[in-house]
Amino acid sequence: MTTPTSRRAVLAVAAGTAALAGCGSSDDKKSGTPSGTPTSPPVAFAPHTPGQPSASPQGDVLAKTSDIPVGGGTVFAARKVVVTQPEAGSFKAFSAICTHQGCTVKDVSEGTINCPCHGSKYRVADASVAAGPAPRPLPAERITVENGSIRLA
Repeated sequence: MTTPTSRRAVLAVAAGTAALAGCGSSDDKKSGTPSGTPTSPPVAFAPHTPGQPSASPQGDVLAKTSDIPVGGGTVFAARKVVVTQPEAGSFKAFSAICTHQGCTVKDVSEGTINCPCHGSKYRVADASVAAGPAPRPLPAERITVENGSIRLA
């Protein structure tokens, strides 16, 4: 004769099975991509992980001053910095990490630094928010400009 199973034992087994099911792998039905395949965006747009060092040491030459267009700028995604030249001879640098959700900004055009993830735009002169959803300006970065070269400070 068998001993009846208690309600407590049945619930414990059910809870354990549900927990293990959450740990298993499955196919991503929405994208058709197996779960073991990365589905993150390209590295240029990947969210920034705070506390990680930049790709190269500080002090390296970012660009020649002649490479940065007046009224525009250039994104250095690998170094997580964007350099702008709002007026001839005036260079500014800001973090290239969007303040909305941490994506790397993509480009600078028509007077704004542009994030591809959700459409945030920042002004080239001071990185203030020109269009949301970004909640705050891009933080300033320190650069030095000497002999036609722009370097991270």
